[in-house]
Amino acid sequence: MIAAVHIGATPLGLVLSVMSAERERVVVVGGGFGGLQAVRKLRRAPVDITLIDRRNFHLFQPLVYQVATGALSSGEIASPLRSIFKRNENVRVLLGEVTGFDLAERRVLLDRLPNGGEGLAVPYDSLIVAGGSSYSYFGHEDWRPFAPDVKSLESALEVRRRILTAFEAAEVEQDPARRTVWLTFVVVGAGPTGVELAGQIAEIARDTLHRDFRTIDTRAARIVLVEMADRVLPLFPPGLSARAARALEKLGVTPLVERTVVGIDQHSVTVATAEGETERLPARTVVWAAGVIASELATALAAESGSELDRAGRIAVGPDLTLPGHPEVIALGDMVQVRDTDGNAVPLPGLAPVAMQQGRYAARAVNDRLRGKEPPPFRYRDKGNLATIGRAKAVADIKGFQLSGLLAWLTWLFVHLFYLIGLQNRLLVFIRWTFSFVTRGRGSRLITGRPTRAE
Repeated sequence: MIAAVHIGATPLGLVLSVMSAERERVVVVGGGFGGLQAVRKLRRAPVDITLIDRRNFHLFQPLVYQVATGALSSGEIASPLRSIFKRNENVRVLLGEVTGFDLAERRVLLDRLPNGGEGLAVPYDSLIVAGGSSYSYFGHEDWRPFAPDVKSLESALEVRRRILTAFEAAEVEQDPARRTVWLTFVVVGAGPTGVELAGQIAEIARDTLHRDFRTIDTRAARIVLVEMADRVLPLFPPGLSARAARALEKLGVTPLVERTVVGIDQHSVTVATAEGETERLPARTVVWAAGVIASELATALAAESGSELDRAGRIAVGPDLTLPGHPEVIALGDMVQVRDTDGNAVPLPGLAPVAMQQGRYAARAVNDRLRGKEPPPFRYRDKGNLATIGRAKAVADIKGFQLSGLLAWLTWLFVHLFYLIGLQNRLLVFIRWTFSFVTRGRGSRLITGRPTRAE
């Protein structure tokens, strides 16, 4: 094995000096759910691991929307990667952005390093790529400035700023029509994230802020949830979707199903029915929670390996999650489409449990190959779906058991606390949720970032 590689004047051997040149070198790209699980399951194996991410923390994605709505602060749902693996001497964390792959030479190409230096090439014997996904605007990137998503901490903080600023703007607005527009919130996409966002915004208006303002009645706020399918939570059983819709309506949310967004600007959202009729919804705050597209790393891998990409930009991998012709490369999570032995696509939901199970499988596959064994095909075990709507309101579909109301909500709380990384974060989130439940308050209602001037 190569002990040192030189890129320009930068010796890569210095970067990886703590790694042994005798053991299997495993490079994991991405510190999300899949990548984190892979490293955690490999950290006691006789391998040297390099974890690469452009962020220095693992983000608990399912709770990002609670940062956007002031229920939690960013530090309570994120854990520094170095802190997670500080006791594992065979795990090295590198901060940088992966810009490409050299599959022939088995190297991962890095750039945008924190020291401003030249790019690096990190060698590997086994490569696990868990690049994840981002929200897709279906070819309308010009909508993004008007409708931020809640996929990252940065965008969640921007959404929080816009939601809270809207109430402040309504307080000083003299024109009743313009005030109504400020108090109208549109959430695009009625999957779990969209439903949870809409419910949280409704609770902010109804419970949290209604005594804080003197001119406006925040309970008059209108929250609209737009969904292209014929019901909210389309991946849930129809009965649970109907219960969720009723719970949303009781909170003051207006679900608009079978509507497609055809336009977004600074002042409104335009939706169209299946018959082509359009409706303009005046609103100053729009949040996007519809559709995803695979990480650009999928495109980079496909270009290097000659693999296929589907319409969502996902790269095709085999039943063992490896790239065709490259058994040393495993790709997983939202950026892949798994094919069975006959080449047919295996339908998998774009959920965190899928990425987590694939991450654990990738670690087992690496261990199996080190022992000379061939890993079995990946099999996803569906443990069910959960979505919270509001205070003591949720729906759950767990192995055929359909729950709603308080029991489903408590199940949702337990599951999210269980999978949250770090004992400190679990305690902080539990305390925050308990305080919020008792007082109906929110402790992170801070407007940060640069304000925008209303036109």
